[in-house]
Amino acid sequence: MNVDGRHAFSGWLRRLASLGSGVDVFLIAVGLTALAVFGGARLDAVLGQARARNAFERALSEAPAARSPAGIAAPEPDRSDWSPTRVRAYEQSKQAGAGAPIGRLDIDSIGLSVIVLDSTDDWALNRGVGRIAGTADFDQPGNVGIAGHRDGFFRSLKNIALHHRIRLATLNGTHEYEVKELRVVDPDDVWVLAPTERPMLTLVTCYPFYYLGSAPLRFIVRAERVTGRSAAGPARARR
Repeated sequence: MNVDGRHAFSGWLRRLASLGSGVDVFLIAVGLTALAVFGGARLDAVLGQARARNAFERALSEAPAARSPAGIAAPEPDRSDWSPTRVRAYEQSKQAGAGAPIGRLDIDSIGLSVIVLDSTDDWALNRGVGRIAGTADFDQPGNVGIAGHRDGFFRSLKNIALHHRIRLATLNGTHEYEVKELRVVDPDDVWVLAPTERPMLTLVTCYPFYYLGSAPLRFIVRAERVTGRSAAGPARARR
């Protein structure tokens, strides 16, 4: 190769190297953009969890003070008795975007405190418990239905008894109920969610509590709204 040829070849190599540098810069820019998008989505999910926890409190702060219950946020649940699948689902649900809780359910006698969401889809029942569509609104007369997983938040219902007290905190105040009936029914026995003239609360979960696979029955807790009557001793559930 002559001198002119060597100069031309060297120039071609320099142009190729310059082109390669441009490609590298382009690929790096694409990678940084992708990381920024992913990071933004992840941050939004984490912030969504915080927004979900605090949405109800913000609504409470805007409601008249005389009608507002104490803070609605529920403490971190004791998951020692939950199934491993439900524990994982709960942790994953905390990272997802969320609607605002509409209340909090407390049963001190069995150590249960859980937020209530206005849905019974998979996300809602992994994150808390859910109001059953078609049942009464919290602050209206009738039968309020709330569902939860037997291997998650509602596993502690295995320890509930007649006359135990249940509190339901809402934007308009805190309602107290007394357990009047414990029953195991077939899934088709939807009469337990039928409208009632008196203010009632019906809790629903699958049964048996430790059944492997899809549980074939439903455990029902029916409670009536009360005004300060004393609690009595426990009683056994019946079929």
